Amino acid sequence: MTGVPASAAGASAAGGTGRPKTVRRQAGLWNIANILTMLRLVLVPVFVLLLMHGGGYDPAWRAFAWAAFAIAMITDLFDGHLARAYDLVTDFGKIADPIADKAIMGAALICLSILGDLPWWVTGVILFRELGITLMRFWVIRHAVIPASRGGKMKTLAQGTAVGMYVLVLTGPLATLRWWVMAVAVVLTVVTGLDYVKQAVVLRRAGLAKSREALRARSGEEPSGRGPAR
Repeated sequence: MTGVPASAAGASAAGGTGRPKTVRRQAGLWNIANILTMLRLVLVPVFVLLLMHGGGYDPAWRAFAWAAFAIAMITDLFDGHLARAYDLVTDFGKIADPIADKAIMGAALICLSILGDLPWWVTGVILFRELGITLMRFWVIRHAVIPASRGGKMKTLAQGTAVGMYVLVLTGPLATLRWWVMAVAVVLTVVTGLDYVKQAVVLRRAGLAKSREALRARSGEEPSGRGPAR
């Protein structure tokens, strides 16, 4: 027997607060946000098979492909929001979510270019931007995270709308409209890409400057860590 009351011992074990420590548990793999991301990944080959079925020119099969593409785009809107709102962020989600986004859009663009519906230069510009920005995020991740901008969200919406219209077999005014929607998407792709590059350069410079200041501050300390004598 130590002579310490049980309540005091409990308070001490809890850090002196009198309340038990709450251990924050990481969300499990099988949560709604990750399931939506997995669904989007599964939809990529399904979408390709539907779009390219029968040579890729059957209006009915292309309508089915459009439905698969639309479902993938809708899940993209919800999985990230659910993960943040309900604390369901996992390492799997951080990696798989951007891969799923790029996979469904890249598959659609490449298939449409193979079918001759979309110029290859459009596909090249969009894919180059998406891959470049992904690499840029890794380039500055030690210093800061590049936040998603409003322009980036508009770009994603414009790309999804334009690609969806190209997947469908449209004629007349709608076929002309989809060309203009894609033109807007390409412009937003380039403009937001340049903005991300600017942000990345600024954030990296600021991060490097902060690192140099911290290094100088450490090198100016005495070995004892008590600072310069007065």
